[in-house]
Amino acid sequence: MLTGRRYRLELSVEQAMLAETFGSICRTVWNVGLEQQREYRRHGRSIGYVEQCRQMAEAKADFPWFAEAPSHVLQQVLRDLEGACRRHGPFRVRWRSQRRWAPSMRFPDGKLIRVERVSRNVGRARLPKLGWVRFRWSRPLGGEVRAATVSRDGGKWYIAFRVDTPEKETTVSLERGRVGIDRGVVQAVVTSDGRMFDRAFMTPGETERHRRLSRQLQRRRTGSARWHATADAIVVLQARVRRRRADFNAKTARNLVTGCALLVLEDLNVRAMTASAAGTAERPGTGVARKRGLNRSIRDKGWFALELACRSAARTTGTVIRKVNPAYTSQTCPRCRNVDKNSRESQAVFACTSCGYREHADVVGAKNTLAAGLGGYRTWRPPVVGRVCEASTARERPAARLPRPRESSEAVGPTRRRPSKGVLDSRRHPGQLPLW
Repeated sequence: MLTGRRYRLELSVEQAMLAETFGSICRTVWNVGLEQQREYRRHGRSIGYVEQCRQMAEAKADFPWFAEAPSHVLQQVLRDLEGACRRHGPFRVRWRSQRRWAPSMRFPDGKLIRVERVSRNVGRARLPKLGWVRFRWSRPLGGEVRAATVSRDGGKWYIAFRVDTPEKETTVSLERGRVGIDRGVVQAVVTSDGRMFDRAFMTPGETERHRRLSRQLQRRRTGSARWHATADAIVVLQARVRRRRADFNAKTARNLVTGCALLVLEDLNVRAMTASAAGTAERPGTGVARKRGLNRSIRDKGWFALELACRSAARTTGTVIRKVNPAYTSQTCPRCRNVDKNSRESQAVFACTSCGYREHADVVGAKNTLAAGLGGYRTWRPPVVGRVCEASTARERPAARLPRPRESSEAVGPTRRRPSKGVLDSRRHPGQLPLW
C-alpha cells in the first residue's frame, strides 16, 4: 500500500537557494508547457507528454539553466501537466504565479533516493543534485521509498516520501459498525451515536494579530520591503493554522474509521455553498456580509479535507465510505420520519412537531444521514476485508438462510440465492459496492 511520510527539512543556505532554483525552473516548465497545450488546442490539435519532453531536451541547448534541475524532476512536471489537462482541459488549468505558488518538486525515481537514520531524532536523505539533506525523524518510514517531494510551506521546507508499506490485516467490528456524520460550523463533526469533535485552529490572540497584519498589508506599498515582511508574517500564521487543521482532520478521521464498517457522509458541494452572494451591478445580492462570514466559517472547518482524511484512513481499516443526498436531513424526525422545517427550533435544538421527539439538531442530521446511507435496510453487512468480528448487535436481524440444493440424480451444484435489494454481497470487492 502506498502511503505518505512528511518530515521537516533542515536545509543549509546553499541547499535552500538551490531548492528555490529548482522550484523556479519547475514553475517555468509548467507555464511554458501549459501555454503550449493551449496553443495546440486553439488550432484543433494536441500535444502529448513524450513530444513535450523531446522539445524540452532540445531547449536545453538554448537555455542552459534548464540543466540545473534534474531531468526526471522536469519530466514529472510535464507528466503532471498532461494529467491535469486531460482531466480538466488546458483552459481550466491554472498558471503557477511566482507570488502565489510555493516552490515544490517531485523526485519520482525511488532508486536514486537514499534514506539513512543518523540519530534518534535526525535522519538524512540523498537527493539528485541536492546531495545529503537532513530532516527531523519524527516517525519511522515503515516501508520502501518510491518517490520524494520537496516543498516549502510557511517559510519552512518539508520532504514527503511516498512509501510502499506492507498490507496489514484489517479488523471490522459489527458492534459499532455503522456511523453517520454531520458536518457543521459550530461543531466540526457530529456522529450519529452522539460524539462531537471540534477545535479552534486559531487562538484569540492569533486572530487579533492576523487582523492587524491584514490591515497593515493594505496600507503598505505593494512590492516594498515592509509589504514583503508583513506578507511573510501572514504566511507563517496561516501555515500554522493549516497544520493544526490537518492534524485535527487526521486524528478525527482515524477515530471515526477505527472499528467502523460503514461511514456515511453528506454529499456537500462546498464550492457552491461558499460562493459569494454579492451578485452583479444590475442585480446586487442581499445579506452579503452575513454570507461572507458563513463562507469563512465553512472554509475554516475544512469539510472536504476531513472527507479526504477519512478516505485515506479507511484504506487500512477496510471501512466503506458512502455519500448521500443531504436534502432534509436536518428537518426530518428520525423517529416518525416527519419532515417539517419548524422542528428545527434553533441551531442546536430539534423538537419534532408531530411526535415531540427532542434531540441535538446535529445528532438528528447524523442519524438521518446514516439512515439514508443504509437505504432503509437493517440487513446491511460490511464487505469481507480481513478478519471480521462476529459479535451480533441487538438491532441486527439474523442472516437469511440459503435454499437447499435441488434433489436430483444429476450432479448439479447448489442453487445460490440472489441478494435482495439493500443486502450487500460479501463476495464483492469494496470498490464495487452497489449504490442505492
